[in-house]
Amino acid sequence: MFKYFPTNYVWNLSVDLAIEMGARIGEIEQMCAPLQEAAKAPDAAGTAAFRETWVRMADRLCELAAEDEAMGRLLSAGEKYRRAASYLITAERLQAHNAPGRLAIYQRELALFEKGSRLLGDKVQRVEIPYEGKHLSALYYPADGLQPGERAPLCVQLNGLDSTKEMKHLVGLPLWLAKRGVSSLVVDQPGTGEALRLQGLTARFDTEHWASRVVDWLEQRDDVDPKRIGCEGVSLGGYYCPRAVAMEPRFACGVAWGANHDWRDVQKRRLEKEGDFPVPHYWAHVCWVWGAKDIDDFMRIAEDVHLDGVVEKIRVPFLVTHGEKDSQIPLKWAHRTYEQLINSPKRELKVFTDREGGAQHASFDNSINAGHYIADWLAETLGGRTA
Repeated sequence: MFKYFPTNYVWNLSVDLAIEMGARIGEIEQMCAPLQEAAKAPDAAGTAAFRETWVRMADRLCELAAEDEAMGRLLSAGEKYRRAASYLITAERLQAHNAPGRLAIYQRELALFEKGSRLLGDKVQRVEIPYEGKHLSALYYPADGLQPGERAPLCVQLNGLDSTKEMKHLVGLPLWLAKRGVSSLVVDQPGTGEALRLQGLTARFDTEHWASRVVDWLEQRDDVDPKRIGCEGVSLGGYYCPRAVAMEPRFACGVAWGANHDWRDVQKRRLEKEGDFPVPHYWAHVCWVWGAKDIDDFMRIAEDVHLDGVVEKIRVPFLVTHGEKDSQIPLKWAHRTYEQLINSPKRELKVFTDREGGAQHASFDNSINAGHYIADWLAETLGGRTA
C-alpha cells in the first residue's frame, strides 16, 4: 500500500484510489505535499485542506484542457478533463455529506467525466433505469467488436459504501471485460452516487428490490444476452452482490471483490474502535447512506446486512475474492461466504497476496492483477474470451 501520509489510513486509501483511477504521481506530489500537517488534524479541518488542493489541481487541468481545445487537440483535452474529474471524485468523497459546496463538486465531476469521455471517443454511455418513480443512473460499456443485433454477455457492477460508477469505470474493470467480449453496466445503486446525491434514494438491505429492476431493463436491450448476465460488487458490494445473486435467479454468476459477509458485525467492531474506517465523518456518512436518523437507528438497520441464510440460496457459479491484508473487513468473512456457497455448482475463493498485488481492501492498493483475475473468471463463466 502506498502510504503518502504515515498516520492517516483514510487519506492514503483516497490517494491509492486516485492512482487506480489514473492519477499522475507528479500531480499527487503537488496536491499532497502541502497537506502533511493537515493529515494530522481533525476530520473537518483536515478534509477542507485536502479538498482545496485537489480542487485546485482539477481547476488547473481544466485550464490546460481548454487551451488544448482551442488548438483542436481534443484527445489531449479529453484526457485532462477526465483526470480532473477523478481528482474531484477524490476530493468530494472525503467531505462531510452536508459540507457546503460538496454537491456542486459532485455535479461538476459528472460533467467533466462526460465531456472528457466524449472528447476521448470513449464508448461509455450514461443510461437511466426506471425505479420507484425515479431512476437509477448507470454507465453502459459494450464489449469490443459487438456487431449490431449481436447479444453479448454482460456484468452488472455495484458500488461499495462510498464509491461511484465513474470511479469504478476509471479503475478499469469495464475495459478489461470489454476486451474479453463481455459488456458492463456500472450502477449507482440506492445509497451511492447519483441515486443518493441527486435522487435521494438511500441504501436498503434487500438488494434484489432494485437489482431485479436492473435485470428487467437489461432484458429489453437487443445487445445483451439475457441468459448471460453476471453481477460483481466491490467492498460493501461484496454484500450487495451475493444477496442479489441469491434472490434474483436471472443472474448467471456473481463475484464479490472483497467479501462483506457480516457487515453488522463490522459495525459493532467499529463502535469498539476496531478496524479502519473508509471515509472521514464515518458515522454521519453511514447514517446518510442508509437514511438513518442517528447511530442507534443505523445500528438497527445494520442488523439485516449479513449473508447468513442467504448465500446458501445461490445456485450459479460464484467467485469470492479478498485481500490478505484487508484492515477494514477481516479475511474470515471471505471464508464464511465461501463455506456457505454449498449450492453453487462452481464456487471459488481467491485471496490476493503481496505476490500478485491487491492484498489490501478490495485491492485498492493495486487493482490491475486482481481485476484481470476477476475479468478472466467472468469471461470464462459467461462465455467470453481470455485470449
